[in-house]
Amino acid sequence: MTVVSDSLGSFNRRPAAQVERELLACCAVPRWARAVAAGRPYPEVEAVVAVADTALRRLLWSDVAAALAAHPRIGERPAGTDREAAWSRREQSGVDGADDTVRTALARANREYEERFGHLFLVFASGRTDVELLAAARDRLGNDTATERRVVHEELRRIALLRLRRLLMTERSGADGETRRGGERS
Repeated sequence: MTVVSDSLGSFNRRPAAQVERELLACCAVPRWARAVAAGRPYPEVEAVVAVADTALRRLLWSDVAAALAAHPRIGERPAGTDREAAWSRREQSGVDGADDTVRTALARANREYEERFGHLFLVFASGRTDVELLAAARDRLGNDTATERRVVHEELRRIALLRLRRLLMTERSGADGETRRGGERS
């Protein structure tokens, strides 16, 4: 018999509209959020992740482009107190100690990227340093448009799945939405 965790049980029981709003903090694509919410009840977290991953892989470029609007530029930390802003700050924490030279270079790389591709530079920033993020931006400037769209889609997928796992594993939310099981900060 499968035992459903308290957080997953709560996710399964909440009204669809509430779950969809929570999922939009993971990936700001309403069609994706509806698909994941519609699959409830889920027997385990991995089942939610599998459905979410399948739906993410099916996103059209127009969906991906719309989702980019919910993400801050690398090096620009959002000031909000909502879950999405807290997650973005945490994901970009590798930039926190960046010196002025790296911050200036990141801002320039963001501008160059946006001029070249017409959208925000999106990268899975969790666990990466400021120098690694700058190198990724510079490296990806060499991509053609089709390649870069595939890369952005994959980066969005990775970010959304990380955030979904955080959402599903959160027992209760603190001020930053990041208190985890047993009170451990993650």
